[in-house]
Formats: sequence, C-alpha cells, structure tokens
Amino acid sequence: MAEVSHGNEAVGKGPEGSSPESVPVDTTVSRVKLLDTIVDTFLQKLVAARSYERFTNCYKHFHQLDPEVTKWVYDKFVAQLQTSIREEISEIKEEGNLEAVLNSLDKIVEEGKAHGEPAWRPSGIPEKDLCSVMAPYFLQQRNTLCHRVQKQEAKNQELADAVLAGRRQVEEMQQQVQALRQAWQALHKEQTELLSVLRAPE
Repeated sequence: MAEVSHGNEAVGKGPEGSSPESVPVDTTVSRVKLLDTIVDTFLQKLVAARSYERFTNCYKHFHQLDPEVTKWVYDKFVAQLQTSIREEISEIKEEGNLEAVLNSLDKIVEEGKAHGEPAWRPSGIPEKDLCSVMAPYFLQQRNTLCHRVQKQEAKNQELADAVLAGRRQVEEMQQQVQALRQAWQALHKEQTELLSVLRAPE
C-alpha cells in the first residue's frame, strides 16, 4: 500500500509537477500554452476538495471494510482518468492540427498589432462590417434558392397540367364508351323488336 501516498502526491499536478495557476495568463501567452493551462486546470478540478469524499460516499461499504484500498483505488482511478483525458486531447490536437492553427492565429494577431488601422474593418464597427461582407453572399444565396424554387414550381405546374389533361382525356374516353354502349343497346333493342315482329303469326 506504499503506492497510496505516492499516487496521491502525483494526482492533481500538471506537467512537470507545476500548478496551472503558476502560468501567467496575459496577452503574451501563446494560445497553445493557454489551451494546455485550461486542460491542466480542468484536470486539477477533478481532484478538488471533497472529491475523495464523494467517491467514498458511492462505495461506503467497501470504504468501511478497507479505507487504504479505497484510497489506492481512488488515486489510481483519478490518475488513469487524467491520463486518458490528456491522450484524448492530444489526439484531437493532432487530428485538427490545432497547434499549427493556434500558432498561425498568434502570428496573425501579432502582425495585426503593427497596423494602425483595422485591415478588414473599414468602419471600425464589427457588426456593420460583417453585415457588409456577409449580406451580399446571403442575398446571392437567396436569389439562387428563389430561382430554383421558381424553376421547381414551373415544373410542378407542368406536371399538374399534364395530369389534368390526362384526366380530361380519360373522361372523354369514358363518355365515348358510354355513348357507344348506349348506341349498341339501342341497336340491340331495335333488332330484338324487329325479330319479334317478324316471328309474330300472321
């Protein structure tokens, strides 16, 4: 159980055993270091005050049976959790190439300090300049969508007209069939009457 005390000392410390609060956060700190500081601060809060107490409350019976083992399990759990979170964040940084992106952003900010006037904000009002840049794009998109809607509506109208024309043709065919049927029935009636007259006794 000697690992209990050593694990407890290791848990809650950032890289190289330094506290994230010791890193001065000002305009000179790079965004990569600021991100690492935020991660370290978050990991430290995992072992904040009463975190062990809350852990033991979830495993009261086990803690009562062997407090030292419970503390050892807690230290191992927190250390493994911190390691897993660091690995996940490192993978995200690698997949998104975050360090290069953040360093490039720092470079852009530093280069922007040398300019006396805003380069992409002629009015100096971010909302107004953003609208002036984005409004034409959205208007173009709206016009494109309106054109597509009108084209689709015209196509739908053509299909609707074709359906109506087809219905009218069907109705006309039904009327023709009905007329032929009535004509045939009339002819059949006349033939029947003629035959009955011819067969009548003299």
